[in-house]
Amino acid sequence: MGNIFGKDKPLKEVLRENKRMVNRAVRELDREKAALEREEKRLTIEIKKMAKEQQMSAVKIMAKDLVRTRQHITKFIEMRSQLQGCALKLQTVKSHQAMAEAMSNTAKAMYKMNKAVDVPAISKMMADFERENAKTELMQELMGDAIDDALADENNEEEEDQIVSQVLDEIGITLGEEIPDAPVLGSPTAQQESAGPQKVAEPAGAEDPALSELEARLNNLKR
Repeated sequence: MGNIFGKDKPLKEVLRENKRMVNRAVRELDREKAALEREEKRLTIEIKKMAKEQQMSAVKIMAKDLVRTRQHITKFIEMRSQLQGCALKLQTVKSHQAMAEAMSNTAKAMYKMNKAVDVPAISKMMADFERENAKTELMQELMGDAIDDALADENNEEEEDQIVSQVLDEIGITLGEEIPDAPVLGSPTAQQESAGPQKVAEPAGAEDPALSELEARLNNLKR
């Protein structure tokens, strides 16, 4: 009825109708071919029966009918194959039409998106973000270096004081005790000590046990 009022049918509707017609024709051919195959079986049985009865004239006539029947079956098979090819072509056209519609809709959507996006504003925003991000990273790096420099000396001093206190505790000296001053050369005390009996020099291989123990403890602390 669309053509009566001067309106063309959509391509999708035309393809659907043509595919329906092809499928109907294929079903009709299948029915005709099935009928011819039944006729072929009947003729074959009749020919065998007439041959057993020695009716050779009837056998020749029925043989001609059998040959024509088989030829029609072959033609129906060829026609069905051609209709199947037409159906495949219609399906291909339908797929192309669907792909064209999808590409058209995609192009329209992309156009609307590109029109809605403000490219200069996005470029400016990305440039601002990059600049501020660089400032933040630089500030974090400077603050980290300053904190490391401020804490480095304190940590070293605390560690040194702890090691000194541990060593002095092991040898029995506290930081509060006073260490006696060494005698000055030329003073009476120094002269008296020099005038006193001189100690015999120890052998080169001999060492003070207390000094050796202290040195071993310092080596253990270094580890």
